[in-house]
Amino acid sequence: MLLKDIVKGLDIAGIIGDTDIEIKDIVYDSRKAKEGSLFVCIDGFKTDGHKFVPQALENGTKAFLVQKDIEVPEGTTVVRVRDTRYGLAHVAANFYNHPSKKFNLIGITGTKGKTTSTYMVKSILDVYGHKTGLIGTISNKIGEETLPADRTTPESSDLQQLFDEMVQKDVKSVVMEVSSHALELYRVALSDFDIGVFTNLSKDHLDFHETYENYLNAKVKLFEMCKKGLVNIDNEYGKEVLKRAECEVYTIGIDNDADIKAVDIIKHPDRVSFKVITPWFTGDVEVNIPGKFSVYNALAAIGSCALIGVPFEYIKEGLKKVVVPGRAEVVNINKDYTVIIDYAHTPDSLENILTTIKEYAKGRVVCVFGCGGDRDRSKRADMGRISGELADFTIITSDNPRTENPEKIIEDIEKGIKDTNAEYIKIIDRREAIRYALLNAKADDVILLAGKGHETYIILEDKTIHFDEREVVKEILRE
Repeated sequence: MLLKDIVKGLDIAGIIGDTDIEIKDIVYDSRKAKEGSLFVCIDGFKTDGHKFVPQALENGTKAFLVQKDIEVPEGTTVVRVRDTRYGLAHVAANFYNHPSKKFNLIGITGTKGKTTSTYMVKSILDVYGHKTGLIGTISNKIGEETLPADRTTPESSDLQQLFDEMVQKDVKSVVMEVSSHALELYRVALSDFDIGVFTNLSKDHLDFHETYENYLNAKVKLFEMCKKGLVNIDNEYGKEVLKRAECEVYTIGIDNDADIKAVDIIKHPDRVSFKVITPWFTGDVEVNIPGKFSVYNALAAIGSCALIGVPFEYIKEGLKKVVVPGRAEVVNINKDYTVIIDYAHTPDSLENILTTIKEYAKGRVVCVFGCGGDRDRSKRADMGRISGELADFTIITSDNPRTENPEKIIEDIEKGIKDTNAEYIKIIDRREAIRYALLNAKADDVILLAGKGHETYIILEDKTIHFDEREVVKEILRE
């Protein structure tokens, strides 16, 4: 495609050189730049892409999209824009011929529930016979094909390339997690959302957004982009999203009047059932993931699928079949106690899973958890307090310490649990913490391993090591 067609519609501050040149690919990593590439210089948080122009030139690149002055030899084309992050999204959408206009696109945003809701939607659409793409935290999928995922929402050019691949493979619908980072950093700009979903908002990512207001503002951007919206009206921020949405909006809820409402909820140790009332149908539903939060996630999936015309019978079957790795996942160990793995890594999500377990646990609830390093420190004491208040025994341990001292992270958590006078122990090594929980388990106990969920690694200061809690539990029990 010619460069002049790729930058069409972009607010251009200046052009040096010829735009009648053929572009074969779009890159933002100078190591991938080559002859025929358009190298987009992103001024990032850790490094500035403008510094790597010489490397891209050396690799044969002759076209650049910039937001700062750069020095280049004659015969090079430079297009300058105000913001290359937005520019990257724009040129990528043009280059791949706006692929998201060619299928149903459902975007789900919120602090919690994104992953589970996307898996529910995909399960329903699979049953309905729609070949479905999924983009999110655990993995990216095209039908049954699984691709690795390195962040919740891919960078804009990678996302448009993935959309294009999905179009080539006859995908009819795509459901994706839309992180607040992605909305703030233009990763989903120029994506054609048919439906946007707001699940909830609670304390998370304040290390990036700094304030709740900034965090909420990022989430609201999805509802300036989509054609129809679904908003959880039971969440305290739902009303604000509803007020600021620029699309047709339907509400979901349990405790408040809503367009899509769950009633007659029955909680079981391994599932939840309820009646759903919608503008299109009313019926009984069962989901094999326990807890009230599963009902909210199911309502999001029900609304999303109903809005693109899926009949209730397929919605019901799809929800009954859904399996989400690392979300209230029971480990098969054949013991008289239970081990559950869950991704809970925020105060709200930890409170939700512990509250759910306490509703059915006959024995003690034992919580094994830590907090990630180089992430929002303000939630650590909160999570300590929540575990102290809800669990019968807590084991504070490590969880992706990254460049921080794990002992210091544990001390931050401990400040919150001390005030509860709860029983707890500190074990820095996560494997040893799990071993302690298993070797001291009693009949009917429920051991919650919180924080890792689907992850199969631990991130340390200088390396990432393999760590799959399902494997760890079984290895310890075999010893």
